[in-house]
Amino acid sequence: MVFEYRYEQAGRYAARAAVRLVESLIDRGYYPAKELEVDLDDLRELKAEASLGVTTEAILEAAIARNIPWVELPARRVVQLGTGIYQTRIQAAQTNNTGILGIEMAGDKEATITLLRAANIPVPRGEVIYHRDDLRQAIDAIGGYPIVLKPLDGNHGRGITLNITNLYDAEDAYRGAERASKSGAVMVERFYQGRDFRVLVVNGKVVAVAERTPAHVVGDGQSTIAELVEETNADPRRGNGHENVLTRITIDAHSKQLLEQQGYTLGSIPAKGEVCYLKATANLSTGGIAIDRTDDIHPENIWLAQRAAKIIGLDIAGIDITSPAIDRPLREVDGVIVEVNAAPGLRMHLEPSEGKPRNVAAPIVEMLYPPGRPTRVPIVAITGTNGKTTTTRLIAHLFRQTGQTVGYTTTDGTYIGDFLAEAGDNTGPQSAQLILQDPTVEVAVLETARGGILRSGLAFNQCDVGVVLNLSEDHLGLGDINTLEDMAKVKGVVAEATSPTGYVVLNADDPLVYGMANRVKAKVAYFSMNPWNPIIWEHVRDGGLAAIYEEGTLSILTGLEVIRVEQAANIPMTLNGMAPFMIANALAAALAAYVQGVHVEDISTALRTFEASVDQTPGRMNLIPVNDFHVLLDYAHNPASYEAMGSFVRNWTAGERIGVIGAPGDRRDQDFRKLGQLAAQFFDRVILKEDDDTRGRNRGDVADLIRAGIRQENPEFHYETILNEVEAIETALVKASAGSLVVVLPESVNRALSLIQQPRMAVAKV
Repeated sequence: MVFEYRYEQAGRYAARAAVRLVESLIDRGYYPAKELEVDLDDLRELKAEASLGVTTEAILEAAIARNIPWVELPARRVVQLGTGIYQTRIQAAQTNNTGILGIEMAGDKEATITLLRAANIPVPRGEVIYHRDDLRQAIDAIGGYPIVLKPLDGNHGRGITLNITNLYDAEDAYRGAERASKSGAVMVERFYQGRDFRVLVVNGKVVAVAERTPAHVVGDGQSTIAELVEETNADPRRGNGHENVLTRITIDAHSKQLLEQQGYTLGSIPAKGEVCYLKATANLSTGGIAIDRTDDIHPENIWLAQRAAKIIGLDIAGIDITSPAIDRPLREVDGVIVEVNAAPGLRMHLEPSEGKPRNVAAPIVEMLYPPGRPTRVPIVAITGTNGKTTTTRLIAHLFRQTGQTVGYTTTDGTYIGDFLAEAGDNTGPQSAQLILQDPTVEVAVLETARGGILRSGLAFNQCDVGVVLNLSEDHLGLGDINTLEDMAKVKGVVAEATSPTGYVVLNADDPLVYGMANRVKAKVAYFSMNPWNPIIWEHVRDGGLAAIYEEGTLSILTGLEVIRVEQAANIPMTLNGMAPFMIANALAAALAAYVQGVHVEDISTALRTFEASVDQTPGRMNLIPVNDFHVLLDYAHNPASYEAMGSFVRNWTAGERIGVIGAPGDRRDQDFRKLGQLAAQFFDRVILKEDDDTRGRNRGDVADLIRAGIRQENPEFHYETILNEVEAIETALVKASAGSLVVVLPESVNRALSLIQQPRMAVAKV
């Protein structure tokens, strides 16, 4: 069974709960209602823990609608939109463009009021005090009662008391405001009669207006206030905190005090239609409701709100207005702007209790990514059986010719520019995310292996170029991938994830690879070592793009036009044209760069300056001179890569060809026997060794199976078995004669290099 989930922990929990439910039905014939309710409560809790919140998720939905990728970063619930140098970040309705000075100013209510008053914007008369003894004097200074007391640096309505009409209540409210104030400062303001409005300003424009009403219940003449609260909280739109459109009403000491001021207790039965307020402030987080008033706001009030946001310095601002009517200028009705809030919540506008919902997240995304601004760096994803790492490194080298910072992942590590960011076999989505989250990366080149796709999928929802090099028997029998056709479906994920505006680069010499063209939405470009491949010529006759190797030259075909890129003899990685599979890798890489706009001259330069060396492609066809012979270091580990490497070894005629061979233990028995057969075809003699990590096999089993293949191919073939890799390499180096070629297929490239390059080998030979 396959099912989809949004939150991983909740998805896994649901799967386990479903199994428990079915087993209970089978064993007992029923599933206890209490157990089901526990399951549902646990799932709700998991959702609440994993949820990014209404505001953030609304912005993400708007980003997804624009096909903008996103990922949650591992700190402070910050979310990244876009990739590489085109990324932006949000934390709820706060963006990386939100200035810290604006946030600080909005958090200082006295500074906010002072700045707005200086700009001749209607604001409340107020005084800031630090001691309760100054309360009476402050009240007199602002003209007497009614007043509002609130913490100078508070938020979300904490510590605010409205419509205070006497000194006793004022002193009590002062204590609450003082506790909620970080600095101990309390703002004393005139209480302005009117309704509570929130005006949302994004990028200097008013995008929504809501009227907020404090948490309340309406009497029916029969129910107590406590029962009315319970009935109100039963609304499915209400939840805990910010998880739902509305928040459940909670009764606290402040609620009881407010009811007392209205002449009620929780046990009172208010008359039908009577409104009983349970909170003094209209915040949705305390159970308030919102009514959309976007179409009602007066143009002068729009102008004032937009000015206020600019004066305080916020790209996204919630302007709180107290006024008898929002459709009349504030000056005419004694209305005032009471606060300017940074990172305002959006849910009152997204799904108001009454009125038209407003998609206020879209303007935020539009601000971050105005028309024409890129949202993601180009992604080139490379997959296949053999040659992935070399091709990835070559493509990265090609893009570096353009002067861009290239981030790339390989089996050797993750690189950004010229530096290693993380060592290891990094060909899965986690390593790719490191590249896509880096704000310096301008191009991402990602080696994409089978294992990562099967375990975790891809790190991207689409790439700009998908390259599939080849398919051969490797890793079969693992992860329920038993045939080449199965493997083609796995590798084909990269091709299918290529953007419709991008290109899939496919090997026209491999039927399972070129067959992927039928399943992709992207444009297709083929490469082939056969200049007369009928698939190539049919494709270019139809105006398609291709790359071929003909008469010693790598060429790109655009329709019927032939662009000569470079001669193979001038490309170091092809070992003077003696390594055909390296030529194929170069064709694929050149085509991938070409479709992304890299100039042919830059492609040619990159091909001439890229070497199969231990510096640029460690462990990939590294031909190393040692005294009077050569060592070829290569990570061939399956029949196809053995054959590719063998195409070069066969051309070596200067001396004896010695192989130090083995393979990872998680291959099939027939794969090891095939390796033995191939080795007997192009080596003069071999030393059989094994990896330190036998991957679940008994020590010596792999060597025995390869030996069986050698005997099957040539019973007289000369071989010896030295299971320890270090001893096997040292033995081959000591026994190599002048002109010989020693081919080492190592488990550890770095260890093999240190053995090959150490001077004691020369001494040992003497």
